[in-house]
Amino acid sequence: MSINIEAVDIKFPEDCNVIVGQSHFIKTVEDIYEKIVTTNPGMKFGIAFNEASGPRLIRFDGNDEELINVAIENAKKVGAGHFFIIVLRDGYPINILPGLKQVQEIVNIFAATANPLQVLVAETNSGRGVIGVVDGQPPLGVEGEEDKKKRWEFLRNITKYKR
Repeated sequence: MSINIEAVDIKFPEDCNVIVGQSHFIKTVEDIYEKIVTTNPGMKFGIAFNEASGPRLIRFDGNDEELINVAIENAKKVGAGHFFIIVLRDGYPINILPGLKQVQEIVNIFAATANPLQVLVAETNSGRGVIGVVDGQPPLGVEGEEDKKKRWEFLRNITKYKR
């Protein structure tokens, strides 16, 4: 048996984040949708999920047509069964990750990022499966005191309560 490995570039708008993972049931889309809107009702998002059996459709939902289409196109490119992608705007993955980890259908979350992202897909005679991700780029050094200060200020800025 041969195995081919492909790096699939995930494309999404600059003002968005993505979450990619693996799930196991047709109800995935509904449960992710409910978890997002009950956790962060102002977040805009699109979800796509690749079925692995039965009609093997790309199931989708969301509250923003552009982001739904971005999710669908990326799910098509990855083409792996039980793969899901969430494209989100007006919020951060950290806002919904704890809730997503409670969704019974979700098996793995591979990445949650605004960085350039590649999904590593293995293809065999049985189909395609995600074997990992490449999230962002390698480090350029070790943070110094000024970097620590900037990190602290950034974190305090994004966590401020905004009216």
